[in-house]
Amino acid sequence: MRSNQASGGRCFWLLGATLILAELGAPAGCGSSTAGRGTLVPDGGGGSGAAGAAGSSSGGGAGAGGSTCTNAPHVLPLNPSNPQDGITLGAFYVDTDTWNAANYPVSQTMYVCDYDSWYVVAKMDNATGDGAVKTYPDVHQDFSAAPALSSFSAISSSFAHAGPHVGIYEFAYDMWLNGVASSGSTEVMIWTDNFNQVPSGSVQETVTFDGQSYQVYKSESGSYIAFVDTANVTSGTVNLLAFFNHIIAKGWIPSTSTLGAIDYGVELVSTNGMDATFAVNGFSLTTN
Repeated sequence: MRSNQASGGRCFWLLGATLILAELGAPAGCGSSTAGRGTLVPDGGGGSGAAGAAGSSSGGGAGAGGSTCTNAPHVLPLNPSNPQDGITLGAFYVDTDTWNAANYPVSQTMYVCDYDSWYVVAKMDNATGDGAVKTYPDVHQDFSAAPALSSFSAISSSFAHAGPHVGIYEFAYDMWLNGVASSGSTEVMIWTDNFNQVPSGSVQETVTFDGQSYQVYKSESGSYIAFVDTANVTSGTVNLLAFFNHIIAKGWIPSTSTLGAIDYGVELVSTNGMDATFAVNGFSLTTN
């Protein structure tokens, strides 16, 4: 979840998250199907498995499996006056995205070396039992010109991350089609590494792409789709355009659909009330 701006706060994501909460009762992931996946590294930790990945962007980026951030030159504490506080690095915006933190006891600090090398230290719990996502620290690129999906011959992304295997969270791509968190837009999530989180909506099908199996969830309205990998992974490369083409073929979005934004980060629900570290160690987006 996030709001959408190229180099500033992300105001629209808050609207989208609010709409999803109102419709579904709890925030979670959404995604679509036929995406190819490249080499994936399994997650050695526990959790109630899910994974996926996807992305796009004008131009390439650093490949998944980049360096671990140390001695970060950019430190972004939780900013109550700007939940979408962040920093623009190249074509990407690295976003604290503490969109729902004001409603819960939450602490979070983001340490950024580059758009493909950053981590957060966060503390929160699920004492209310509502399972609400509090924050979604992420890296993203917005497509303000809203290019048609049919104009792309390729959209792919690589990722690498590390999680603490405590509490409730999932690493995921969060992508917007036909607008960004606005009326008529569709949120597509691909979960790459799930620890005790549950998607919204209901299971529509199970699909397999490049040897990876995904359960596909969709909300009743169809505005939220989630691809949940049946085996957690911590790095990989995914053919995102294939996911989009699949949901077009299913009739879930129009063939004239446009691309609004692509994010990769971690949705945080709980760290069991203790400090926990979540790191993105590699990220790239490529479009043609």
